[in-house]
Amino acid sequence: MKTNEAVSALAALAQDTRLEVFRLLVQQGASGLAAGEIAEHLGVSPATLSFHLKELAHAKLVTSRQDGRFVFYAANFSAMNGLVAFLTENCCAADGGACAPTSAACASSTNTRKSRRKATS
Repeated sequence: MKTNEAVSALAALAQDTRLEVFRLLVQQGASGLAAGEIAEHLGVSPATLSFHLKELAHAKLVTSRQDGRFVFYAANFSAMNGLVAFLTENCCAADGGACAPTSAACASSTNTRKSRRKATS
């Protein structure tokens, strides 16, 4: 990820409603949510939500897809992971990298939710 892309993503997330939208979509997974469901979850008007989704899409943090008369939005996990990687790229480099993140990045697989359901069944 380039610095200007990171700045754009961070600027998009530096607003309460957009951060809430993005976190909700991350929790939802690759299947995403219809715009109306997002508005309902967060208690925002459709016009306000549309503005915030446009800002997140411009920063490439969310993707959208049309399904009939509904538009579904999902977190762009590749962009999210790229941002996290950019922020931690030189983590503790002066100390020999002792604090570098060790966990795997968030997966965007549509099977993730299905796997969790099977594991809890």
